[in-house]
Amino acid sequence: MHLTLKKEATRPASRNFLKQQERFDRFVHVYNQERPHQALHMKYPSELYVTSSRPYRGLSDLEYPFHDHTITVTNCGRICLGKRKINLSTVFAGQNVGVKQIEPKVWLVSFMQYDLGFFDSETDRVTSAENPFGAKVLPTCPE
Repeated sequence: MHLTLKKEATRPASRNFLKQQERFDRFVHVYNQERPHQALHMKYPSELYVTSSRPYRGLSDLEYPFHDHTITVTNCGRICLGKRKINLSTVFAGQNVGVKQIEPKVWLVSFMQYDLGFFDSETDRVTSAENPFGAKVLPTCPE
């Protein structure tokens, strides 16, 4: 599917974002409603799609009992800690994050079970923690 999408909707790229979005929207329509799929016994995905009977309720309110503070990220992507305004990311807007002081002037910011990064009282900027999704290299066995 990704190769087909790339060939049909991105080569060559459109003049602007709106035209490119039109191409993506057209691709989705054709892919789901006009093009039969061999893996679906020559049916269209739209013929087989069924809405889930379970409603999506989103994440429950996240709590961080082992952190010093549970803070809701603002719509502009900031953590407000006292008078401090620390830019995190709008990706987390409306979500709770945990903030824990780990040294006298250094705090850890976590989301769910992931440590996002650290900020200090001088710069109030979050620097990344180790990538939790990065490749894990195991030590080799001694010979």
